[in-house]
Amino acid sequence: MSAVEEGLRSSKATAAAAQGGGSPAADSVSGTGNTPSAQGGSTAGRGASVRGRLLGRLLRTFGDPPVELVLWNGERITSARVPPVATVRLADRGVPLALVRDPQVAFGDLYSEGRIEIEGNLVALLEAVYHGSASSERGSLIRRLSRVVHRRRTNTLGGSRDNIHHHYDIGNEFYALWLGETMAYTCAYYPTASASLEEAQTAKMDHVCRKLRLRPGENVVEAGFGWGTLALHMARTYGVKVRAFNISREQVEYARARAQREGLADRVEYVEDDYRNITGRYDAFVSVGMLEHVGVENYPTLGGVAARALGSNGRGLIHSITRNRPARLHPWIEKRIFPGAHPPSIGQMAALFEPWDFSILDLENLRLHYARTLTHWLERYEAHIERIRAMFDEKFVRMWRLYLAGSIAGFTSGTLQLYQVVFAPRDNNDIPLTREYLYS
Repeated sequence: MSAVEEGLRSSKATAAAAQGGGSPAADSVSGTGNTPSAQGGSTAGRGASVRGRLLGRLLRTFGDPPVELVLWNGERITSARVPPVATVRLADRGVPLALVRDPQVAFGDLYSEGRIEIEGNLVALLEAVYHGSASSERGSLIRRLSRVVHRRRTNTLGGSRDNIHHHYDIGNEFYALWLGETMAYTCAYYPTASASLEEAQTAKMDHVCRKLRLRPGENVVEAGFGWGTLALHMARTYGVKVRAFNISREQVEYARARAQREGLADRVEYVEDDYRNITGRYDAFVSVGMLEHVGVENYPTLGGVAARALGSNGRGLIHSITRNRPARLHPWIEKRIFPGAHPPSIGQMAALFEPWDFSILDLENLRLHYARTLTHWLERYEAHIERIRAMFDEKFVRMWRLYLAGSIAGFTSGTLQLYQVVFAPRDNNDIPLTREYLYS
């Protein structure tokens, strides 16, 4: 079994224990009477009641995933011919109708409110739904209709600040509980199966710096810096000066205080401003985990910022969640967690590079690294669940658990990808002939 699979098994057991009454046994659906014939309930997706039949049709719309639904009155519905990976219990008569009206958003809301309970493996449940809906034409229709009903928030100068505030300015203490010592909220890089989260995040920063081939004395500009970890690492380990831009006030304050404590304030400047206002010339341009918040309509603008910032021998790197083909972020995540976010396809990312005649030098997919990163985050989140519940409330606890578990499932199912793209001006010949420099 791979390290990623081991991590997922651990996180799934944790999530399932939290959802199944706190018992590790909840990770197994055996012993729950989950076969329709054993219960005398509905079979092959047909329910005995009107609500049951509607739910059976809904399951078929999502590709007949191996999931069992149990209504408040004991009626059971499943459309798969294999044992279910999890049982979904619906608490009241209003849940089925809400699911049928708007399944993509309603499921997350109802789970957050405690009107849906999961018995079994939460990550496996979401993986099954993602796999099923990806192969279902009717599932595709639901996604298209959802795009019409749920409009994406814009990423104008004002809109971007509001969107970032919604997600990031909810308390540094909350994020510190599960991001770990580095406070890095992006995909880590696992050089070995036994690497810890902190080791993998440090390895990710080195991976980025090696790809950029940073040299002492160079100047780097960073678009979107989170809590400032990468900028400090670049200055401390590679001897460069960094100017980093971010519009989250809490993150900016945290990063500035950290730079002062570590004696790097003279080499790292944290600017509370939008990436569109970056000025000056630099040797390297880097953006890790910000592109998802830019919006496809603004990619030419971001590319123009990079083009102005880089000299003829400059190098750039974009690190972003992506997709294999254009699609919206899951509407519940966009509505409740990440307003305005959009993971692009590689084709959409081309709008960053093509108008400015950039050459793409290297492209790497770290999809399973992000699955493992999220697994570590979910484990730590569950370990601090009582503290988080006291900081917020039960609805918040369930909402963020679903977000983290759903993100794991997104990467393990291939719904989401993670690309690092290295680029440079077209006439920059100061580039290596092989990839040995990344690993030596």
